[in-house]
Amino acid sequence: MTQSNMQSEEDVGKTLGLSNSGPRHPRLKYGAMAGLAAAVAIAGALWFTGRKTDAPRYITQPVRRGNLVVTVSATGTLAPIKEVDVGIEVSGTIKTVEADYNDEVKVGQVLARLDSSRLEAQALQSESALASARAKVLQTQATVQEAETKWKQLNRVHELSGGKMPAQSDLDAAKATLARAQADEVSAKALVAQAQATLNVNQTDVSKSVIHSPINGVVLTRAVEPGQTVAASLASPVLFTLAEDLKQMELLVDIDEADVGQVQKGQEATFTVDAYPDREFPARITLVRFGSKTVEGVVTYKAELRVDNSSLALRPGMTATAVITVNKIENALLIPNAALRFVPPQTTQTSTSGGGSLVSALMPHPPSSEPKSRDDANGKSKEQRVWILHSGQLAAITISKGASDGLLTEVTGGKLDPGMEVVTDTETVKQ
Repeated sequence: MTQSNMQSEEDVGKTLGLSNSGPRHPRLKYGAMAGLAAAVAIAGALWFTGRKTDAPRYITQPVRRGNLVVTVSATGTLAPIKEVDVGIEVSGTIKTVEADYNDEVKVGQVLARLDSSRLEAQALQSESALASARAKVLQTQATVQEAETKWKQLNRVHELSGGKMPAQSDLDAAKATLARAQADEVSAKALVAQAQATLNVNQTDVSKSVIHSPINGVVLTRAVEPGQTVAASLASPVLFTLAEDLKQMELLVDIDEADVGQVQKGQEATFTVDAYPDREFPARITLVRFGSKTVEGVVTYKAELRVDNSSLALRPGMTATAVITVNKIENALLIPNAALRFVPPQTTQTSTSGGGSLVSALMPHPPSSEPKSRDDANGKSKEQRVWILHSGQLAAITISKGASDGLLTEVTGGKLDPGMEVVTDTETVKQ
């Protein structure tokens, strides 16, 4: 054994209170080493249990009274209250266009004219056919009169001769001739009615070649130019779009199915448009339609809002974002929504008394399970717990919830008073 090793054993022996004068036994040497390990373990345990941990600090906000305004947001498009598409029922070539964009027009004012020469020729042809049919009626009436006179003469002779003259066959033939003449007269009169109807149609086509305004309003769109050919076959082509009165407009917005139960006729709203981002316009709901619309799985319902546009600042087709006031609660007891979402952190303590031992305290353990969050259904329930600080410790209070605007929630029941502080979050304080 070297000199250095011997010196180390003597130092350990002195530390443990052993004398070097006696004989050295292996059992004593191993006991000394075990004692040294125990001393190190005790020192480590004392250091571990005395180490300071990061302590949480609770963030609170006061309970207060105030006015709660619950709103629903929706987007939509501005449109005139009455908008009319002006088309044409006859085909032809546009001769003149007498109205342009933004022109104010009156009922009956001429907007455009077709080249009506072909239509006028057809009307003239129908007039000639009507005159011919009327002449045919006169001709058949003369035939009827002639046949009727002949039949009367034969019938008179037959009476005077005592039935001897003329023969019965001659009387029957004269009667049949009269009946045929009367039938021809009825047919001729029917042809007159048909010719008259054709003339009326052609004359109507001539009148429809001039396009008139059906309402008092403003020209929004014009889809025709002079010289353009229009064909009215299966559908009437739209030439003009007119708005009756732009000083009164409507805003059509899509209400989500989750919010439609809160939206009612008569509720007030405000909206903004991109053209005036810093300006809010008032509106009022006039109708919530029952019919739904589904786009990519999202169900919405159309609501109509009446808008006063006396300044003519708003224009049809503008996209608007509306905020509808669905509920107003005055002097309500309010708490921040963050207090409803707060879940107390779990605190774990390692005990060295009772059933635990020093060895078990030093041994590694599996991580403790995370605290269970409140049931999702509890968040939707009207009753929920919030937390306050009582003598520096968390204390739970059960409350009843009311309406919410997304930031604040009305408290309708529970032992909360204005000025009390509710816990909303935690932050870690280094020690």
